[in-house]
Amino acid sequence: MTELTDIGVNLAHDSFDRDRADVIARAQSAGVTRMIVTGTSVTASVQAAALAATDARLYATAGIHPHHAVELDEHSIDSLRGLLRQPRVVAVGECGLDYFRNYSPRDAQRSAFDAQLELAAECRLPVFLHQRAAHEDFVEHVAKARGDLTGGVAHCFTGGPEELEAYLELDLYIGVTGWICDERRGGELRAALPKLPLDRLLLETDAPYLLPRDLEDKPRNRRNEPCYLPHVLERVAGIMQRPAAEIAAAAAANTERLFNLV
Repeated sequence: MTELTDIGVNLAHDSFDRDRADVIARAQSAGVTRMIVTGTSVTASVQAAALAATDARLYATAGIHPHHAVELDEHSIDSLRGLLRQPRVVAVGECGLDYFRNYSPRDAQRSAFDAQLELAAECRLPVFLHQRAAHEDFVEHVAKARGDLTGGVAHCFTGGPEELEAYLELDLYIGVTGWICDERRGGELRAALPKLPLDRLLLETDAPYLLPRDLEDKPRNRRNEPCYLPHVLERVAGIMQRPAAEIAAAAAANTERLFNLV
């Protein structure tokens, strides 16, 4: 089996503080040999970059999640710019729009999103994108910036065929998580997945969130880990009706291409 990369794991999350090394080791044993640690604020991005700098299996993103959009100012942009110069920081984000929670006002979200899209264009790095309940505005903002971007991934994609088509038209990659395993909420994603070209597919866990609901042996603490990425792979392969090895190889090639991994 091709070695897997979890392109979105919140490994700096405090739920991993007690056993982070064990989590990485379990992932390695499961065939998940590389992980991209997600930055969601300046503080989390600093932590993600620090983890990546000390472990050859790790890379990082640096950005400000829409939940934290009100925190973005010139100082935070300068901080992100410095992080993005580090060789193992491979994308700008997690950035985007989230109108489901609205933890930050929508105007602040849109402003922070545009600023990070500009930063990605300046730094010549791809964007690690978040969208929830904001599809039309999200597409509008990405479309305006897309010509200046080197690429991007719709992280934790949960939409249906129409949203998928819109993102593919923007030449985005699509990150698939354990949401595909959720019999209650994953129906639209399962309908969209057969329409996803293999050269646009990426795999991720979004750990510690989105523990696959159909795991037979769930951890007592209900925490998701990158070691469960092979389970997501198997579910994706079943829905796409392709061998798991073919899916894994495509995801690996796509990951290296988008994030310029070496």
